[in-house]
Amino acid sequence: MKVNGRSVDQDPRPGQCLRTYLREHGNVEVKKGCDSGDCGACSVLVDGHVQHSCLVPAFRATDAEITTVAGLGTMEHLHPMQERFIATAGFQCGFCTAGMVLTASTFDDDRVADLDRSIKGNLCRCTGYRGIREAICGIGTADDSARAPAGARVVTGTERYTMDEIPTDAGHVAILGSPHAHAEIVSIDTARAEAAPGVRAVLTHRDDPGIAFSTARHHSRTDDPDDSRIFDRRVRYTGQRVAAVIADSLTEAHRALQLIDVEYAILDAVFDPIEALAPDAPLVHGDKGADARIADPTRNLVAEVHGEVGDIAAGVAAAAKGAVIRGSFQTARVQHAHLETHGAVAWRDDDGRYVIRSSTQVPFLVRDELSHIFGIDRDRVRVVAPRIGGAFGAKQELITEDVVLLGVLRTGRPVVWELSRTDQFTVAPCRHPMRVDVTVAAGADGILTALAVDVVSDAGAYGNHSPGVMFHGCNESVALYRCANKRVDARTAYTNNLPSGAFRGYGLGQIIFGIESALDDLARALDIDPFDLRRRNVVVPGDDFVAWEVEEGDLDFGSYGLDQCLTLAQDALRSGATVPEKSGTGVDGSDLTADPTWRVGEGMAASMIATIPPRGHIADVRVELRTDGAYVVSVGTAEFGNGTTTVHAQLAADALHTRPTAIIVRGGDTDAVGHDTGAFGSAGTVVAGSAVQAACRELAARIIVVGAGELGADPGDCTLDGDGVHHGSTTVGLATIAGAGGIVVDGHHDGTPRSVAFNVQAFRVAVHLPTGRVRILQSIQAADAGVVLNPQQCRGQVEGGVVQAIGSALYEEMILHDGVVTTDIFRNYHIPRLSDAPDTEVYFADTYDRMGPSGAKSMSESPYNPVAPAMANAIRDAVGARVYQLPMNPARVWEALQSLNP
Repeated sequence: MKVNGRSVDQDPRPGQCLRTYLREHGNVEVKKGCDSGDCGACSVLVDGHVQHSCLVPAFRATDAEITTVAGLGTMEHLHPMQERFIATAGFQCGFCTAGMVLTASTFDDDRVADLDRSIKGNLCRCTGYRGIREAICGIGTADDSARAPAGARVVTGTERYTMDEIPTDAGHVAILGSPHAHAEIVSIDTARAEAAPGVRAVLTHRDDPGIAFSTARHHSRTDDPDDSRIFDRRVRYTGQRVAAVIADSLTEAHRALQLIDVEYAILDAVFDPIEALAPDAPLVHGDKGADARIADPTRNLVAEVHGEVGDIAAGVAAAAKGAVIRGSFQTARVQHAHLETHGAVAWRDDDGRYVIRSSTQVPFLVRDELSHIFGIDRDRVRVVAPRIGGAFGAKQELITEDVVLLGVLRTGRPVVWELSRTDQFTVAPCRHPMRVDVTVAAGADGILTALAVDVVSDAGAYGNHSPGVMFHGCNESVALYRCANKRVDARTAYTNNLPSGAFRGYGLGQIIFGIESALDDLARALDIDPFDLRRRNVVVPGDDFVAWEVEEGDLDFGSYGLDQCLTLAQDALRSGATVPEKSGTGVDGSDLTADPTWRVGEGMAASMIATIPPRGHIADVRVELRTDGAYVVSVGTAEFGNGTTTVHAQLAADALHTRPTAIIVRGGDTDAVGHDTGAFGSAGTVVAGSAVQAACRELAARIIVVGAGELGADPGDCTLDGDGVHHGSTTVGLATIAGAGGIVVDGHHDGTPRSVAFNVQAFRVAVHLPTGRVRILQSIQAADAGVVLNPQQCRGQVEGGVVQAIGSALYEEMILHDGVVTTDIFRNYHIPRLSDAPDTEVYFADTYDRMGPSGAKSMSESPYNPVAPAMANAIRDAVGARVYQLPMNPARVWEALQSLNP
C-alpha cells in the first residue's frame, strides 16, 4: 500500500487491523480511542473513502492509497480544514482531532448541510462541538485570543501523545482480571505461561513489594487510605488484577494469560453502599488492620462527616408559614470517557534512572508514590507527561505506572501497558454514584430557615479519592447559601463494585443536583421566581462560608460575580435563544408550543467552587532568557486540553512585554522544576499561572537592569519589549543582555489564599409526553471567571463542561449487575455526539479577582456542576413531574409522567 504517498511493503500479521499496522509503520497520528469503530480517532482515507481503520483488516488495504491527517497538510502548508480548526479552537486535548479533521475534509456541501449525520462517527469529549461545527461549516470568526502553541502540530497529527513513542524492545502487558467480585487467591500457577513463546515475565502477588498505597494522588499522600497493593491475594471487584504477563507482543501476552491457573475461595460480596453500611454486611476490607488508615473497615466505612450549625429541627419549625421540601436524589456511575485511555511506558535510561512516560495529570505525585512503593530514591525516578488525550480527573490516579515500573525491575527491559476501551469501563475508576437526601425550608418571604443533606457515596472496592470527594462535594454546595440552620451527614462506603475516583466537579455535581432541585421545588411552593429565591439566599462578600461548620481557612471572596451571573442567565432566558427559531421549534420546523404532545419548560441552577483545592497545592516554575534571546518557561503542569500552556504563554508574554508566540513553554516533566502538585482542581491557571507571572515579572525587572547597564542608563528610564531594552532611540538586544549564561529566575506559588468562582446554568427544553424524550431548545451558562485571559479558550472550557454534563444528565450511565460492568464499549454507553450538543450561550461576569493572575479565576471544572439540576428543573417546569434519578433518560421521564396519572 501507499501511505501519504510512501510505499509500505511489509505484510500485515494475521488478523491485524489497519490501525495497528499504520502505527507500527510510523503513522502514530492514527489514534486508538475505542477499537470498535465508535469514536473515529483512527479515521483514514482508503482510496479516498473515510474508514475507521480499527475495523479494516490490514490485508484488505493491499495496493490501496492511504491518507492520514499527516498527508492532508503539513505544518508549513496547512489544509484549509486544518486552518479552520485552529481558528475556531476546534480542539482541546486534540486526541480526536486528527480523525475529525480528516473526515471533515471530505465533506461536500450536502454533507455539511447534514452535519449531524455526517460526523456522527467521530466523537469529541472536550470541546462541546461548537468550535468543530464552526470549523467544518466555515462560519467561525477568529477573535484576538492567543492560539494554542501546539495548534498546528495537533491538526497535522505531529503532536506526540503517551503511546506515540515506545522503545523498540518494549515488552507488552496483558492483565488477568478476577472473574469474581470478592475472593481469596488460594493458589496461582504461572509455569505454563512463563514457558509460553515470547513471554518475558509473569507478575503476581508474589512480586508485590508489600507496600500499601492509594491510587489517588494528592499533595499530602495521607489524604487517601492506604488500602491498595499492586497485586493482592484478595480481590475485591470483578476485573481486579490477579496477574500480569509481559511478552514480546501483546498477542503473545494475551495468549499466555490463558495458561495461568488460579484457584479462588469465593467470599460473600456486597454491591449496594447502604447495604454495605449495615451491621451484618460482608466486609470488603475485613482483612485489614487499623494501619490501613481506613475510617472503620469493620463497618465498610471509608470516611464520614456529621456536623450541624444551628438547629435543623428549629429551622423546619420556623417555616410553618412558608414551606418545607424533602427529597431523595440519586446520581449514576459515570465514565470519564477521555478519548486517550490510561497508559504508561517505563525504561531505564543510560544513567540508570527509571523513566516513566505516562498519561497523567500529576507526574510529580506519581513519581513520589512510585518512590515510596518501591523504595527508590525519587531522584532516580523521572516521570514525563507529554500531551494528554483528555483526563477530567481520571488521570489524577496511579493506574498503570506501578505495573510498568515493576515490569522493568523484574525484566530489566522497557515495558508498556495501554488500557483498552473496555478496560476503561470495567476496571478504571469512575464517578462516585451517590444518594443525596435533602431538606430545605423557608418562610413565606423565601428566606431559608433550614438546609440539610444526608449523603451516601459508593467508593467501590478501594477508597481512592472517596474522602476528598465526599468532603468537597458537601462543602461549597451547602456553603453557597446563607442559612442559620444547616446540617451535613455524609458517609462513603466500600462495596465490591469497581472503584470510584476523581471526576470533574469532584463531588459537587452530585450534591448540587439534589440541593438545586429541592430549591426549585421550594420556589414553586412559595410562588417565588427561582432566580429571585437564589438572590435572597446566596452568600455575598462579608459572609462566612458555612457547610457543617464555619470555614476557618484561606477561602475568601477574591471577587464576586454571582449577582451578575444570575441576571445574565435570566435575561438570556427571557430573550429567547440566540437563534430565535430554536426557542420552541422542532427540527422539522413545527411549533412545539402548539403541539399537544410536547411541553416546553425552563429551569436554572447555581453553583460555587473554590478556585484551588485545599490542603496544599504547590507550583514551582523556572523562567529563562536564553543566550539566543529566546524565552523559556518551564512548568510542572501537564497539558490535557485544559489550555494551561496557552495561558502560561500569555501571562509570560504580558509580563515580559512580548508576544505569546515568543514564549516556549515546557511542562509535564519532573526534571523541569522542583515540584508541581498537578493540574487538577483547575489549578493550572491560578496556581502555576500565578507562579509564572511572578517569575516573569522578576525576570523582566532583571533584564531591564542588565540592559540599562549596557546602555549606561537609569533602569527607571528604560523599557522592555520583544526586541530588547530601550533607552530613547538606543536599544540593546535580548541576546546581548542574556550574555554567555542567560538569566534564570525561579518562581513559586503555594496555592493560598483561595478564591471562589460561580456558575449559573439555564435551559429551555421541550419534553415529548408519549415517550419522555427531552429536546434542548436553549442552553445558557453565565460564569464568574474573573478576568477572562483567553475568551475563545475559556468559552470552550464552559461549552465542553456543559456538554459533558448534559451527557451525565440525560443518558450516561454505567450499568452493573452484581459488580459486572455491562456498558463496556462506547456503542452501549452514550456520550454526547455533535447532534446531541446545543450551542450554549456563554456569558461572563465582569469581575477582577485579586487572588488570581491578572484577575483570572479557574474555569475548567465549575461549568459542569449546575447543569443536571438546571435540566431537571426545566423538565419539571415543562411537565409538572420531577425526575429524582440521573440520568433523566426517556424511560425515567416517562415513568415520572405516569405518576401524574396513576
